[in-house]
Amino acid sequence: MDQRMNRETDPQIKEELLSAAREMATSGLVEGTAGNLSARLEDKRIVVTPASLDYAEMTASDLVVLDSTGNVLEGQRPPTTECALHLACLNLHADIGAVLHCHALFASMFAIIHAPIPCVVEEFDIYVGGDVPVADYRQTGSDALGEEVARHLGDRGAVLMANHGLVCVGKNSGDALRVARLVERTAQLVWGARLMGTPVPLPDSTRAHFAPLYKKLGRL
Repeated sequence: MDQRMNRETDPQIKEELLSAAREMATSGLVEGTAGNLSARLEDKRIVVTPASLDYAEMTASDLVVLDSTGNVLEGQRPPTTECALHLACLNLHADIGAVLHCHALFASMFAIIHAPIPCVVEEFDIYVGGDVPVADYRQTGSDALGEEVARHLGDRGAVLMANHGLVCVGKNSGDALRVARLVERTAQLVWGARLMGTPVPLPDSTRAHFAPLYKKLGRL
């Protein structure tokens, strides 16, 4: 049992995921029932949001619990169609506690043009680990997409899905949501800065100082 499981029970983890899902919707990171979240439970189980259900109406009983291979253990609703994405990220990286996928507007614009979001503010290094890369395009819901996204998350808290949206990870659902909001804000800053001129990168010395903090603060 990892350290996080010593602090939170399964019901607490589910409620935290629900809270993050609702805030994801109300903060404009998704439209309608788009987007999805997952989090680790005890005994190598994973809880995910169900498919096509309004976040405002969603309750703990609507959540779906899976084993590490995707078999449904609990829940009456179908799980998110992006199960393969969540399973790939959590199975490959044991130090990730939660995964959030959203369609944040400015981040998605970067995803559409296959452009990384540069690390131009110090907190980006600390909480994201550096530039947000772009995973190659793979079809939505496929195992190939999950594998492609997961391989970018070894030292990053976020990755763009080409022509799709944003994936963020963290110690828990609330942490993954905070990363998503930071990435979206930075994407908007970079977009606006490029209209004004050429963004100036952080000094290499600053990157070298802050980047190592991500693995200490941003994972389990």
